[in-house]
Amino acid sequence: MILCRACASETPSPRCMHCGEEQPLEHAELGTLAIAHLDCDAFYASIEKRDDPSLEPHPVIVGGGKRGVVSTCCYVARAYGVRSAMPMFKALKLCPQAKVVHGDMAKYVDEGRRIRRMMEDLTPQVQPLSIDEAFMDLSGTEALHGGLPAQSLIKLQTRIWEETKLTVSIGLSFNKFLAKTASDLDKPRGFSVIGRAEALAFLESRAVATLPGVGPAAAAALERNNLKKIGDIRAAGPQRMRGLYGDWGAHLFALSMADDPRKVDPHGERKSIS
Repeated sequence: MILCRACASETPSPRCMHCGEEQPLEHAELGTLAIAHLDCDAFYASIEKRDDPSLEPHPVIVGGGKRGVVSTCCYVARAYGVRSAMPMFKALKLCPQAKVVHGDMAKYVDEGRRIRRMMEDLTPQVQPLSIDEAFMDLSGTEALHGGLPAQSLIKLQTRIWEETKLTVSIGLSFNKFLAKTASDLDKPRGFSVIGRAEALAFLESRAVATLPGVGPAAAAALERNNLKKIGDIRAAGPQRMRGLYGDWGAHLFALSMADDPRKVDPHGERKSIS
């Protein structure tokens, strides 16, 4: 199936027969997938660039003064190695030409709520993870919106841009783990799909840090047992993983098999705002 990312219509070829644009989203399972993860692109920095056009050509870092830390930064600054939570003095050594903006959390919260309301126009099943990202379950919304979940998400991505001049990236899959993984694949303004047919092959060579809940310390612990890739966890098998790490090991094995039973829960746990 091919959908046009410009107008959301189904089209038989990459060049849309309806609008003439060539922005195809092609995947055999587009008609069956309904779990999505939406992530705003460099949210704070993008808002600052939108509100102050003089910042547009420059690397932008949002955070405290020279003795503070980086809250976030635009993609240009990231290309220089700047990262969230990095000491500001180090960030400015890496990217001395960056423009530093102290930021306005109230403004960011307002924009986050504005985007969330647009998501809730599609489905009540929206689980915010933080100010700028959320899971969505669009199962059963086809009749309501007159199209597939994928088409509704294409329209949502366009609406957010038209109404806020902010870009978002969307991942679409059959569970939360893979939807979130997909949303990181083609930033900014990406729309990536991971279907059932390719899920295991896709995960095989991915680093264990791809798995939810596996931070640097957990990844190091896994690597000490030669579990560096998700495929290594799968090869270890459920019994060894449970023997090494208990219930957590069994959970990691399930994820390595692309099995994530977690439901999108509007009242679920959120990440802290960083």
